[in-house]
Amino acid sequence: MDSPKPDQVVVSAHAVSKKFHTQGGELQLFENLNLEVRRGESLAIIGPSGAGKSTLLSMLAGLDQPSSGMIRLAGSNLADLDETARARLRARSVSFVFQSFHLLPELSALDNVRLPLEIRGEADSEQQAQHWLSQVGLASRAGHLPGQLSGGEQQRVAIARAFATRPDILFADEPTGNLDSETGASIVDQLFGLNAQQQTTLILITHDSQLASRCSRRLQLRQGQLLETTP
Repeated sequence: MDSPKPDQVVVSAHAVSKKFHTQGGELQLFENLNLEVRRGESLAIIGPSGAGKSTLLSMLAGLDQPSSGMIRLAGSNLADLDETARARLRARSVSFVFQSFHLLPELSALDNVRLPLEIRGEADSEQQAQHWLSQVGLASRAGHLPGQLSGGEQQRVAIARAFATRPDILFADEPTGNLDSETGASIVDQLFGLNAQQQTTLILITHDSQLASRCSRRLQLRQGQLLETTP
């Protein structure tokens, strides 16, 4: 697949709905939701707890599927791909920062960052992993397992892993939620540096008003719909 071109739509949702069946009946989380995100944009999705922000992020990234409607990611209609093909697409074009880190507990911080680089066949994966751990201030903790790191340190490892592959699209769910203010500010600067220097598209869920205000667009998810909002 060719690299996304400037102004190209790299993530889109058309008439997307998501339903859950619960003991109390059917829950309609989204209905006829539409979204377009272009290459190089930075988008903050805000809204009250329980509005479905994390579910929406998972669907846009192909980790979850809508009940109806179409989602396109990096030029592909996700409904046309099986799980193996969706995983290949994510490995090639996408990185994630989740609230729950998703670090492999048996691997060191260095190897957690190095793994996606090795999967992509990068020849200098160890050097790149060391560089990005240094960028998030964890060079001295490279050999530590996740269980030996604090929550904030684990979050920084997850961010280093996300940055290391220099993705076309980065999805982040509360990327500064476990970080102190000083470290959080540094990570935010790096997020937007990646956005500016490599035209990485950022799609963020955040309750941090300062982080949201730095994004080129802000959308509020409320009652199953996305509404443009001012800084």
